[in-house]
Amino acid sequence: MSMTIAPEQIERIVWNQHQDPFEILGAHPSTQDGKTVWAVRAYLPNAIAAWVVRPEERTEYPMQSVHHPHFFECTIETPELANYQLRIQEGEHERVIYDPYAFRSPRLTDFDLHLFGEGNHHRIYEKLGAHATEIDGVKGVYFAVWAPNARNVSVLGDFNLWDGRQHQMGKGSTGIWELFIPGLAVGEHYKYEIKNIDGHIYEKSDPYGFQQEVRPKTASIVTNLDSYQWKDQDWMEKRRHTEPLTHPISVYEVHLGSWLHASSAEPARLPNGKTEDVVVVSEYKPGARFLTYRELAERLIPYVKELGFTHIELLPVAEHPYDGSWGYQVTGYYAPTSRYGTPQDFMYFVDQCHQNGIGVIVDWVPGHFPKDGHGLAFFDGTHLYEHADPRKGEHKEWGTLVFNYNRHEVRNFLVANALFWFDKYHIDGIRVDAVASMLYLDYCREEGEWLTNQYGGRENIEAADFLRQTNHTIFSYFPGILSIAEESTSWPMVSWPTYMGGLGFNLKWNMGWMHDMLDYFHMDPWFRQFHQNNITFSMWYNHSENFMLALSHDEIVHGKSNIIGKMPGDEWQKCANVRCLYAFMFAHPGKKTLFMSMEFGQWSEWNVWGDLEWHLLQYEPHQKLKRFMSELNHVYRTEPSLYTQDFAQEGFEWIDCTDNRHSVVAFIRRAKDSEEFVVTVCNFTPQPHSHYRVGVPVPGFYTELFNSDAREYGGSNMGNLGGKWTDEWSFHNRPYSLDLCLPPLGVLILKLDPQKTAGAMS
Repeated sequence: MSMTIAPEQIERIVWNQHQDPFEILGAHPSTQDGKTVWAVRAYLPNAIAAWVVRPEERTEYPMQSVHHPHFFECTIETPELANYQLRIQEGEHERVIYDPYAFRSPRLTDFDLHLFGEGNHHRIYEKLGAHATEIDGVKGVYFAVWAPNARNVSVLGDFNLWDGRQHQMGKGSTGIWELFIPGLAVGEHYKYEIKNIDGHIYEKSDPYGFQQEVRPKTASIVTNLDSYQWKDQDWMEKRRHTEPLTHPISVYEVHLGSWLHASSAEPARLPNGKTEDVVVVSEYKPGARFLTYRELAERLIPYVKELGFTHIELLPVAEHPYDGSWGYQVTGYYAPTSRYGTPQDFMYFVDQCHQNGIGVIVDWVPGHFPKDGHGLAFFDGTHLYEHADPRKGEHKEWGTLVFNYNRHEVRNFLVANALFWFDKYHIDGIRVDAVASMLYLDYCREEGEWLTNQYGGRENIEAADFLRQTNHTIFSYFPGILSIAEESTSWPMVSWPTYMGGLGFNLKWNMGWMHDMLDYFHMDPWFRQFHQNNITFSMWYNHSENFMLALSHDEIVHGKSNIIGKMPGDEWQKCANVRCLYAFMFAHPGKKTLFMSMEFGQWSEWNVWGDLEWHLLQYEPHQKLKRFMSELNHVYRTEPSLYTQDFAQEGFEWIDCTDNRHSVVAFIRRAKDSEEFVVTVCNFTPQPHSHYRVGVPVPGFYTELFNSDAREYGGSNMGNLGGKWTDEWSFHNRPYSLDLCLPPLGVLILKLDPQKTAGAMS
C-alpha cells in the first residue's frame, strides 16, 4: 500500500505536535480516474491491528500500518463514507468505536466566536466545556476549551487510560480547541492535557466544567444540568415582578461544611430538637462527614425558617481544593463543590429553599484565584487568565492570582459565570467578595509593587468596567435579584445603576457601620457617652448607597472572638448587649446579614473544621437568645416601616440623637405610601430610666411591639406594660411625647395603635 501522506505529517501526529489533527486523521476524499476514493487514517497507540467498518454494508476494510506501527490507513472507493466505525485489536482485546475524527461539526458558530472574542457571549458555558450531545445520529460528548497559546491540547480520561496521544483536539482560528468523542456519556471523568510551545505538559480541569471529583481528586465530570425538574415556578415568577429593595431582607450567612456534620455512628440532637443520625464535632473526627445538599435541605431550611430569615447566604459553593479556604480560592467556577453532592443535589437544595419561601444568595469570587496546578493559573503555558506582571497579576498576601479584566475572553468567562448561577441554579443573588481588592491597583501592595492606570491613578478601570458589565448583564436577564458588594472603601456609587455611572450593584455591605458598632459595643458602657458618634455617624452617609448591615464570618475569626465574647460585663450583660446590638441593627435603615452561630450566642470563634456549638442550646440563656432572634425577625418582616424605605430620606428621622450623657437615641421609621411609622428608643447602658420622655408626632396609644429586655429573651422584663398613651407635652420639637420606662441595655420598638386611639378619641 502506498502512503497518501508524508512521513513528517505522521510524525507530527505521533509526537502530538499537530494543531489540527483533522487535517491528517479521519476520512479524506480524493478523485482517481473519475472515482471518489477515501483515505481513512487513524492513530491508535495501543493497537496491533485495525479495520474500517461500514455497519450499513456489514463490510470491513483492513487498515495497514504506515510509517509507524500504530498509525493506520486504508483506502476505500465509494461515493460517500459517513458514520463508519473502527474495529481495533489491542492485545487479546477488541473494541469497536466511531472515529472521533469523522465528526467535525463544531457547536461554536462564527457568531459565537465573534461574541466570545469581544467578551459578550453571555451563555458561553453552553458552548465551551463538555456537553453530552448527538452528531449525525451518533451520541457522544463534545469538548471545547480556550487555550490560544497552547501547542497542543488533548482530552484525557478513563476512556483512553489518560493517554494524551489518543484524543488530540483541533484548534480553531480563535484559539478554541474542539473534539467530539463518540460513545462517551454523562458521568465520564476527564481533563485537558495542554502542551506549551516548549512541549511542557499541564493537566488541567475544565474551566467550564460543570462538576469535579471530590477533593483531593481534580478531574472534571461530564454532567447534564438540564435533567433536574424544578418545582419553583411560582417563586421565580413572583421574583421577576418584585423590587427586592422595598421588601424585608434578613440573611442567614452559612458555611455548609461547618454548620453540622453527619455520622453513621453517633446520633445527636439537631437544632430543631429532633434526634437524627448526626454527630456534633468541635474539630474533624474520623467517621464524621459533611451533610449532603439534600440533607441540608431537610435540616438547615426548617431551622432558618423557624428563625424567620428571608434568605440563606452560602459561602462560596464553587469547587475549591482546600476546606480551610472557606471556598474563597476557587478552581471550578462552573461547578458546585462535590463535597456535598452532585449539581442536581444543589439544585434540589435551592428548589426546596424557594418552596419554603427562602431566597438563596451565593458568595461569588471574581477577584482572584489560586495557583493550584489543575486550575486556571498558567493555563495554556502562558499567563492566560492572569496578568503576566505580578504587580498587577498577584495578591501576595493571599497567595493568589488576579484576573486580567482587560482580556475580553477572561471577562466573558466571569460575566457568563455570574449569569450561569442564576440561569442553571435559580439562585436569587450574589455577594461579590473583596470588591475593594479589584477596584484598587495598590490594594495591599507596598510602594513599587503596583502599576498605575493609564492616567497615573490607583483605580483599576478595567475591573470597574467588568463589574458594570456583570451587573448590567445579570439584571437584564433576571430582574428582581440581588447583587451585593463587599466593598470596604469610599468608592462612589457602588450601588447606583450603571446608566448613572455606578457599578450597578443594588446593595453594598456597610463596613463602616459594622466597625463602628463593634468598637462601640466592645466598650465598657460608662465610656459610651464619649462615643455617641459611633451610633449616629452612619446616618450622615446612609443615603449615599443602598446599604446592607452585616455581621459576617470575618468578624468572628482569627482571634477576634465571637459576638457575645466581644461584649463587656458579666454573662447577663453580655447577652443583653448582644440583644441590644441586634435590635438596633434591625431597626436601623438597611438590609441585614448575620453569620451562623450569632443567633444563639456561641462563645467560641467560628471553626471551619468543626460544628457550631449546638450543645449550648440546652442552656436557657442561649435558648432565649435564639427565641429573641426569631421574634425580632418576625417584627422586622411584619412591619413595613422597618423595610420599605431603607434607602429613602423620608423613611428615617431622628427624634433625638444628642443624649450622649445617657447613651440613648430615639428615631422614627416610616413606611412607604402609608401613614404608618414606628418609634425606636435605644438605651445603650445597663442603667434603666423609669421616666424617659420621647417626643412623637401624633397623639394616641403607642403599642410596645418589641422589647429586647423581655423576660422570655432573658432580660430583666422592664417595660411599659404593653404600651403608653401620649401626653400633650411638646418635646424634642414634637407636639406630643411619651413617658417611657427604658430597660437596661434595651431597645424598644413602639407603634401607634389607630384602633385604640380612635376608640379613645370617640
